[in-house]
Amino acid sequence: MLFPTTVAGSLPKPEWLAEPNKLWAPWKLQGDELDAAKRDATLLAVKMQEDAGIDIVTEGEQARQHFVHGFLERVEGIDFAHKVEIGIRKDRYKAMVPQVVAPLQLKGRVHALEAKAARGHTTRKLKFTVPGPMTIIDTIADQYYGDKVKMAFAFADLLNQEVRALEADGVDMIQFDEPAFNVYMDEVRDWGVEALERAAKGLKCATAVHICYGYGIKANDDWKKTLGGEWRQYEQTFPTIAKSSIQQVAIECKNSRVPIELLGLLTGKMVQAGVIDVANDEVETPEDVFKTIEAVMKTVPKDKITATTNCGMAPMRRDISEAKLHALGAGAKLARERL
Repeated sequence: MLFPTTVAGSLPKPEWLAEPNKLWAPWKLQGDELDAAKRDATLLAVKMQEDAGIDIVTEGEQARQHFVHGFLERVEGIDFAHKVEIGIRKDRYKAMVPQVVAPLQLKGRVHALEAKAARGHTTRKLKFTVPGPMTIIDTIADQYYGDKVKMAFAFADLLNQEVRALEADGVDMIQFDEPAFNVYMDEVRDWGVEALERAAKGLKCATAVHICYGYGIKANDDWKKTLGGEWRQYEQTFPTIAKSSIQQVAIECKNSRVPIELLGLLTGKMVQAGVIDVANDEVETPEDVFKTIEAVMKTVPKDKITATTNCGMAPMRRDISEAKLHALGAGAKLARERL
């Protein structure tokens, strides 16, 4: 099928689960009630995607407060009780983060609850997202390793344990989220892609990496205003990624200032082209989605294009995100009919 659809990963949480329209939103329940609510929200997220015509669904990251910390909470050696404030994404914004204080190891499974719930309630392909090693170490404070590269590879090994288990749960695609890849370009070349490949080692399912300019929040929007008329950061990283074993690259295209021709540097990769803008509440039309797909086709062969959202939708209003998903499904269908 041409132009299969998916989402970058996260979807807004129901207001009975967490505070709406907010990143790092606190949970409204605890203990067993919280676990049950996470499972219910996961099933709702899957159903919402199916109704919108999404072909490769995710669990919507409903069981995670944050896409990085949802993984870290199941890792020994991390102190969540004494968070510190650091600048992340090269000081783009400040965040309160936990600290690495001892050798890292998994406490057990991380995402089994939501992966098995989603797999048990959809016959469609299932994608599961996890943070990449570089983005993890950019979202945590180190009080143990004293070497960020060593710590990144330690996290890569933990990620590999979990994603192999997710594959065994029936997940069809593992996507590593690496927004840090467009901030630390030299590190991507020197060790970032190697760490990413370590995290994906041994997987037989499809693999992807999501790179982006961030959620539609003020700190990211303000940063984007400083980048000029063209965003060419990917020009430095795409050739390295193209040589990697990672099979797919998810990238924003709708209302993006990334020159479309840069996608041509991703030789041989499946491109998950973001055709839905998550930085505003204006709902795209199917025609808008079609036009973005058509523009991507000038650089990427049409059989190498998946239609997706620019980034996660966690901070968005649920009604807006649902409408955008329906536009995504309808726009990809329109593209198939015309192209």
